[in-house]
Amino acid sequence: MKRFLLICLALSVTANIALGAKKSKKTHSREFRAVWVATVNNIDWPSRPGLSVEQQKTEIRKLLDLHKSDGMNAIIMQVRPSADAFYSSPTEPWSRYLQGNQGTAPEPFYDPLDYFIEQCHLRGMEFHAWFNPYRIKQSPKDQLVPQHIFNRHPDWGWSYGDRTYFDPGQPEVRNYLTDVVRDVVQRYDIDAIHFDDYFYPYKIEGEPLPDAKTFKQFPRNFKPSQIDDWRRDNVNIIIQMLNQTIKEVKPWVKFGISPFGVWRNGTSDPEGSNTRAGTTNYDDLYADIIHWLREGWIDYALPQLYWEIGHPSVDFSELATWWGNHTYQRAMYIGHALYKLDQASKSAAWREPDELIKQIQIVRANPKLSGSAWYSSVHFKRNLNGLREKMQLNGYQYQAIIPTMPWIDNTPPEMPQHLRLQNTEGGQLLTWQKNEKAKPMEQARFFAIYGSSKKSKVKKCDPSVLIDITGSNKLFFKEQNGRKSKKFYYSVTALDRGNNESIPSEIITIRP
Repeated sequence: MKRFLLICLALSVTANIALGAKKSKKTHSREFRAVWVATVNNIDWPSRPGLSVEQQKTEIRKLLDLHKSDGMNAIIMQVRPSADAFYSSPTEPWSRYLQGNQGTAPEPFYDPLDYFIEQCHLRGMEFHAWFNPYRIKQSPKDQLVPQHIFNRHPDWGWSYGDRTYFDPGQPEVRNYLTDVVRDVVQRYDIDAIHFDDYFYPYKIEGEPLPDAKTFKQFPRNFKPSQIDDWRRDNVNIIIQMLNQTIKEVKPWVKFGISPFGVWRNGTSDPEGSNTRAGTTNYDDLYADIIHWLREGWIDYALPQLYWEIGHPSVDFSELATWWGNHTYQRAMYIGHALYKLDQASKSAAWREPDELIKQIQIVRANPKLSGSAWYSSVHFKRNLNGLREKMQLNGYQYQAIIPTMPWIDNTPPEMPQHLRLQNTEGGQLLTWQKNEKAKPMEQARFFAIYGSSKKSKVKKCDPSVLIDITGSNKLFFKEQNGRKSKKFYYSVTALDRGNNESIPSEIITIRP
């Protein structure tokens, strides 16, 4: 008779590792592995507006199970797509992408943000709340509820092209957006606040930005010839405000930005990259992310390098190296264009899943880069010519702990205590406890499970035997007949909110 490990919510890949499946010996025990979950136009979740609450919850669980099985450890979910909310907000209406109409709450009531966070943490995955700060309307046809903040303050924004945006130059807008973020940080157990590349809108040829009136009203000593610098300063101000607010409310909550992939071309700035991008963060979106990194206003950058290796104007390899050289002692991850992988692509590179495997290898070969994120969730369901299997065998075959951020916290939590193995119907149950009286920064949030037939590997917390990361404090060992097995050893470590890891617990032995 053999007893083997089944972690609550465990997946087949975990069981394979626990049983000693033959895989590459190379490990990446510390690596950020995230998936963007977009809600605009129901790209990733929910699959369509108006699903029942149970259908919405089922889709959440299936989505997280899929990404957990692929070795991911973080979800970046779009919770505020267009001045609306996928959570119960005191100031903004429910998103129309949830129930079909703006302002309509789920019935029976539940809070999708709460549920997403709960389910992520149960699976040992971080939850990064993704905000679009300035977007109000995606189309002139979009209807805002009467109580919408823009209906009450129409002078806070303007239309550009077919869309409507908050005006970044308005002090009231900056205060309002800071209050929106503060509310979420206060009320929800999120791990990070995340912004993408949408600051000032992408430029439309022949259509100037309609902010001349705001510039005249709030010039802050900038001259008319310096309006571009003024725009950059508007965004600088809110980034600094948000960083201060987040850290004042909960010092452990991270602040991350996922910018467009090119800061500046080298032809415009000697510090820029060897690229020929038609759009850049600094010159066109007025987002000086390098300044934010230098000032320590953000905890991580996640540039969207959505081009192939060897692209003639924006080469993935060139940009990955450039961003790695501009970390300024903050975390640097890389965003990958999973959505571009398609056999019908005109580019030969995007017809082969090996393109993304090579990109993972480039990121891992650079010690200044510490992980990846994938856009976006729904494309994993396509499987893309076996990409998921290739990733599990050559990329994400082992679980990984998210890297620490020592500038936030570097004190590890106490190790799990009071491990107990109990006989239950159909197997054995291992439980442990954490120190509930620990300070918030040092409380155990997740637990790392190490298991091997070699006691020495477990004792040293060898990353090759890291079989799962979980938010639960229990493991179930199910009995099965007809299998031969070696004796297995298991230990548990605690991970705090900053992913600092405790020393290992005592070793538990499971015999055949």
